[in-house]
Amino acid sequence: MARKGKFLCQVRWTSNDSDKRRSKNKTFKNKSAAKAWGKLKVKELEVKISKGEETLSLDNSIKTLGDLIEAYLDDSYVQAGRSKRMSLKAVTKCDIANKDVQKLHPKHFVDYAKERKAAGASPATVAADISHIRAVLKTARALFDVNANENPIVQALPTLHTLKLIGKSNIRTRRPTEEEVDKLLIALKEKEKNRSTVIPYSDLFEFSILSCMRVGEICEILWEDLNEDEEWVWVRDRKDPRKKDGNHMKVPLLGGAFEIVMSQPRDKPRIFPFNSRSVTTGYRNTRNKLRIEDLRYHDLRREGASRLFEQGYPIEKVAQVTGHKDLNTLWQIYTNLYPDKKRF
Repeated sequence: MARKGKFLCQVRWTSNDSDKRRSKNKTFKNKSAAKAWGKLKVKELEVKISKGEETLSLDNSIKTLGDLIEAYLDDSYVQAGRSKRMSLKAVTKCDIANKDVQKLHPKHFVDYAKERKAAGASPATVAADISHIRAVLKTARALFDVNANENPIVQALPTLHTLKLIGKSNIRTRRPTEEEVDKLLIALKEKEKNRSTVIPYSDLFEFSILSCMRVGEICEILWEDLNEDEEWVWVRDRKDPRKKDGNHMKVPLLGGAFEIVMSQPRDKPRIFPFNSRSVTTGYRNTRNKLRIEDLRYHDLRREGASRLFEQGYPIEKVAQVTGHKDLNTLWQIYTNLYPDKKRF
């Protein structure tokens, strides 16, 4: 069965001790691999039945934490964003991935955190990794019939916090100076003169500041989501710690954001039909050539919010643009930029 550009293979059977039907599925990039996996699992079942063995599970291949993570990421029903997938993929390359998933201990996670810290990961990054591993372990029994749970991580958390191996991320306050913005715009426009360049880097750079959107959101906006009369767009599935799918927000296009949108060609469904990674890579290369230090593309979002505050917009209006549902979160950014301001 084809599913979102991938092929889903499902094996169904009835266990020996009951009439309850069980199933196991996995997705693949091509049809031949899906068929091969299905045939292999059917053979495993036939061997078990011939020997009178239990057929409750087909997950004998899941031995290590790495195996479990791979199975989790391959499952077509698992919803995991890009950052979570990248985090879990990184875990599979560490020593902890080789541990027996049914024999995990708190010390394994403390050792893992030490390994990540030694490699340069921040406490916030390690905390995210631990959280993602915990989510995988929570599903192990119900999703894969694997005897594993989150208890070892729960028991390790106090020690991880005490040793400061995990923690919250620091609030960034880096803003580009006017000189840096001017230099970047000039350099990005020069980059666009290259015949092989199709990305309007300078427009995207300015739009990122004016709209306060994440670059991933910008590259997904559709022309059909633009309201030209009222100058706003729908930003669909906007990032939110509690809800992403269906989190559509109406975002006003302030300053020159609307004019930038209207200057784009309308030959494709998306207003900015480009890969967000390509956009940030092009920006990063230009920034490095200019020797501008510690200025991330995501900092442009903060710069945009800062400008709105400076123009006198109330925090509620700024939140409508940035997408912050919790005003306290936006307020923390605000007070770090303007420590002398009073609370709203």
